[in-house]
Amino acid sequence: MIYEVADIRIVPGQREAFEEAIRRGATTVIAKARGFIDYKVKRCIETPERYLLVVRWETLENHTKDFRESAAFGEWRAIVGPFFAGPPMVEHFEEL
Repeated sequence: MIYEVADIRIVPGQREAFEEAIRRGATTVIAKARGFIDYKVKRCIETPERYLLVVRWETLENHTKDFRESAAFGEWRAIVGPFFAGPPMVEHFEEL
């Protein structure tokens, strides 16, 4: 199992709409992807326009190939992308 961690910055003043969009995108698009386990979204206290999206996948390839190279990735970005202030920084982590 791996964790995809996306550090997302959104356009100021869009918190409510973004939070609805990220939930909708995760439950209607990402959750249907091969290897998806679950997800969490965290909002930064000090920087309210900063979020962490943490998605658990069965394998790294489930995220990097099965999801990112599918049409579903485009659907996901169409839902949440308009809120991004810049490209998210995405990295992968594993349990110790």
